[in-house]
Amino acid sequence: MSQYYELGDRTLWNPSNGASRLFMSQVTVYQAEVGIPSGIGPMESDECQIDPIAFEAFVVALLAWHSKARQNVMASLSEGFVATVLALAEIANVEVSWQEAKRAEIHHLKTTLDPHAKEWTGALEQKARELVRHMAC
Repeated sequence: MSQYYELGDRTLWNPSNGASRLFMSQVTVYQAEVGIPSGIGPMESDECQIDPIAFEAFVVALLAWHSKARQNVMASLSEGFVATVLALAEIANVEVSWQEAKRAEIHHLKTTLDPHAKEWTGALEQKARELVRHMAC
């Protein structure tokens, strides 16, 4: 069994029920964290519609939130979800601007006292690209 994430009449992603259930649960969590709706509609009859305008705003807000969540545990907990959303955004042809995230990364690396701090935007971009290959229908 699987579920369908659609943009109009175009299927963007067709995950298993279990993966979809986990993803939708995380959507709810991160909508609350960033304070705006995701644009990912409810799952009805194994289908949900994605509102491209709301989804784009959510992607921008989520990446900005993740850029500021550099505490190790927070960053680790959110990385997989953020990469999945970025991959879905790429499949949906949503333009993702990495400039703010890269500025936040540079600022964090310059000001942190953490000797283990490292660059993360490149790794996140790569993870999202890898997921696109697994998500594309």
